[in-house]
Amino acid sequence: MPARPTQKKADMYKGRSDGETIKLIGRSSRLSLLQIDIVKQKILTAFPGVNVEVIARSSRGDALQEIPLHTVEGSDFFTQDIFDALEKGEADIAVHSLKDMSSEHFFGSNYFSIVDRDDVRDIAIFNNDILKKIEQDETIVIGTCSPRREEMAVGFLKKALPQLNAEIKIETKSIRGNVETRLRKLDSGEYDATILATAGINRLLRSKEDIKLVKELTADKKLMLLPLIECVPAPCQGAIAAEAHHTNARAIEILKAVNNEQLFAECFAEKKEAVNYGAGCIQKFGVTTIHTKNSNYLYAAGKDAEGTTFLKWNELPDMVVKEEAVFSSTDFMKDFFRYEWSNEKLAVEQPVVFVANYKSVQHQSANTVLTGKRIYASGTRTWYELAKQGHWVEGCADALGFESFLPVLQMPLLQIQQSEVCILTHAEAADRWKEKGYHAVSNYKLLAEQNKSIAEKIADADFIFWSSFSQYQFYSQFIKTTAVHACAGGETAALLKQQGIEPVIFPTIKSFEEWRRSSIRPHSVV
Repeated sequence: MPARPTQKKADMYKGRSDGETIKLIGRSSRLSLLQIDIVKQKILTAFPGVNVEVIARSSRGDALQEIPLHTVEGSDFFTQDIFDALEKGEADIAVHSLKDMSSEHFFGSNYFSIVDRDDVRDIAIFNNDILKKIEQDETIVIGTCSPRREEMAVGFLKKALPQLNAEIKIETKSIRGNVETRLRKLDSGEYDATILATAGINRLLRSKEDIKLVKELTADKKLMLLPLIECVPAPCQGAIAAEAHHTNARAIEILKAVNNEQLFAECFAEKKEAVNYGAGCIQKFGVTTIHTKNSNYLYAAGKDAEGTTFLKWNELPDMVVKEEAVFSSTDFMKDFFRYEWSNEKLAVEQPVVFVANYKSVQHQSANTVLTGKRIYASGTRTWYELAKQGHWVEGCADALGFESFLPVLQMPLLQIQQSEVCILTHAEAADRWKEKGYHAVSNYKLLAEQNKSIAEKIADADFIFWSSFSQYQFYSQFIKTTAVHACAGGETAALLKQQGIEPVIFPTIKSFEEWRRSSIRPHSVV
């Protein structure tokens, strides 16, 4: 891994100006030009006296629109022409979408900096007649040229779209072109939906020159932000890479000054991990970095080059536990509480409802609240429950917690502010959210069932995984003082810490289950 400059050294570069011209080169699409401008502005901030010249060039990938991407595996289809120009000395620095670049090139002899990264997710954008098509049992045509998106998103959407018929039928159809071209093809009715990276749309929406067109093309569309866990983004999606030839000392000096060290480390790790599973446009897997307030995790899932399904979390706890010493509340979810539903009519003034638990949806009062609202879910389990009842869900927090999801809601594509959201949850949790300054309502109370079997298992456990803080509250009297507590990050972890507990934290409940399968040993083995 190339050495990165310290902040002190990067500060030293600031203000230096030799009056020379630095040439930047990249693709000529509107999105590419915006990405080049991001790099340009970073350079001008660090080197105010430098003149920056932009060279826009159409690549082979842009010109050959009829070629399906899956046929050009690992060929740097969109970047080779830019590499060649750098090699010939036609420019000093090349600017790329890093996900378009092969690992072979990235780990080669040239010098790279990661200058910026936007949201990594994919977004499915549907024409407004999609619900009618589902009701009429028509096949939904989704435009995508990504085997990864086809592999992951199609299966997910069959469960996540409103279940208005016995079975949702989806077929994929190749689509090529830049963001605006794909949105126009969708708008013309050539497709019922298309899947795009949110990063590109966000950048276009921040552009005074492009915002009007993109807003027009998405104004009457239905959005569905695909979850990170089930629809894993491409390695380094949303990242802008700047490249200098290894012999160009001045360009390398400039790239050191504009490099974001954290982003570089994340992208380097994602590219390195991806090499283990395959390469090129044909890949059917994703690799991304999951950010939580407790830690960051490298996550990879999908099918490798041999077609084997895999799932991998890096940085999970390095510990081995005896099977008989573990209690996981996930094994007894239906036995912890009974639910007392409220007879009061719920009133929600906010235009957006965040459904914090699938249980809320299992009562008629939820339908009244959700009618006419934009709906988001805590995780995919809640999402699927909403879909079963015919609701359109725009996205979910991947079970990482509502507060971790707020920056995603606020990005240009969604433009949802905290004040516009009401959280639907149980009564005690609603009170906690209100105390923190959020809008929240409840349609049920949790009533503890003193389950003797659960109490005995908790009393015997040396390692306890809690899926909610309420479970801990109702059974804390039975816990050994020496027991190790664990939970997913988010509100449960925060509340346990308030009790003086330092839990072992997993990014999500699903990651705990994966760790459990690989780290907990049967009694006969330990």
